[in-house]
Amino acid sequence: MGWMLIIISIFVVWVASLCKIFSSHSKPTFLNDGPAFHRRNVLLVVAHPDDESMFFSPTISYLTSRGHNLYLLCLSVEEMPLSFLLFSLMVVNPFSFAKWEFFWYYHGLSVQPPSMSCQKGKEYGNADGMGSIRKDELYLACAVHKVQLQRVKVLDHPDLQDGFGKVWNHDLLAKIIEEEVYSHGIDVLITFDSYGVSGHCNHGDVHYGVRKFLHDSSPRNIEAWELVSINILLKYSGPLDIWLSTLDSTRHPKGVP
Repeated sequence: MGWMLIIISIFVVWVASLCKIFSSHSKPTFLNDGPAFHRRNVLLVVAHPDDESMFFSPTISYLTSRGHNLYLLCLSVEEMPLSFLLFSLMVVNPFSFAKWEFFWYYHGLSVQPPSMSCQKGKEYGNADGMGSIRKDELYLACAVHKVQLQRVKVLDHPDLQDGFGKVWNHDLLAKIIEEEVYSHGIDVLITFDSYGVSGHCNHGDVHYGVRKFLHDSSPRNIEAWELVSINILLKYSGPLDIWLSTLDSTRHPKGVP
């Protein structure tokens, strides 16, 4: 009888959580200027070519749908299998024909090359071999996300190589970010927090590189956002997370803890 009560209670809370999710109609406050829309120049700074798909897909979709000018700076070339990248993209929106079209073509199931809304601009970085493949994969992901490919920059710097044991120089990162900010008139920066969601040290290095730039040489009118890491229990709590997220948003209405 006791176990039955526990199971019923969990089920009721689960259903209530789903109902709250689907009945919520709160308007997003992120880069929302109200009725007077102001197009922003946004720079998303990531460590590896898969980061934009695995961690920032909802953010990218929101920004492009709102009409903001989104630039993407990827600081290294990582060994991410294309099939896993495509899988992660399709999980975000499995009903997108474009993603399945890419999937079929790159697995040899179609001889027709995938159609792309824009052609690749100039190549960035000096990598060859696997590096060029990694850049192609990132361009592919950006095309799916409707990011203009001429606004995507991928680096293959000898001092910024992927690896858990490789610490990136924060001064170097700050200098690279500064060049991108002033080149494109960036007024919004987005990146990882200090933990980096998955705990990868390169994610944390990017965070500290952005912070160093903001502290040392950023213009006063620049706005910076970070993707907040959450503990593993909360991450996999499913619909139950809606209650804690609602409480947190009540405590921090502007999104700043």
